[in-house]
Amino acid sequence: MRAPIGDFDRAVPAPDCLDELTRPVADAVRNWRGSVPADRILYVETDPRWADTAVFVEHYGRDLLETSANCVVVAGKRGGGTRLAACLALSTTRVDVNGAVRRRLGARKASFAPMDVATGETGMEYGGITPLGLPDSWPVLVDSAVVDLPYVLVGSGRRRGKLLVPGKAFAELPGAVVLEGLGI
Repeated sequence: MRAPIGDFDRAVPAPDCLDELTRPVADAVRNWRGSVPADRILYVETDPRWADTAVFVEHYGRDLLETSANCVVVAGKRGGGTRLAACLALSTTRVDVNGAVRRRLGARKASFAPMDVATGETGMEYGGITPLGLPDSWPVLVDSAVVDLPYVLVGSGRRRGKLLVPGKAFAELPGAVVLEGLGI
């Protein structure tokens, strides 16, 4: 199948390649309940050597610069407690951690979660964290610009491989909150 964005050799419906995904992501695809059919979520294999954004878009397609999103794990702290959340924003922006995220979490301080916390809590590889398959108790903050795109390239839970997901599907994830200005 031809990928709707990027120059990938092959795109496979995610339900047809669950073995390529980490357990939490495979479970999310297997139990998908969104209005976008699960077979519209596509998996493409990528080479981790080309993970750097500039090299990635040179190799897999310049259109990906405007249609890629990064998922980061953020820790909000208040009164000795910590609340984890995921944030999804276009890769051409940065997540407004100290503004929009901190306010949304009701935290005194917010910062990117340490790598071992992010990977340990998600069951995903660092550099491949995706909003599909995150713990149900987490808020998933999604920039509205992501939801507006026909397809978005995000991690697959592993460093090798990416998912191509219709933007509106992110608004239907468990715990999803769509925010204007999350990516600045």
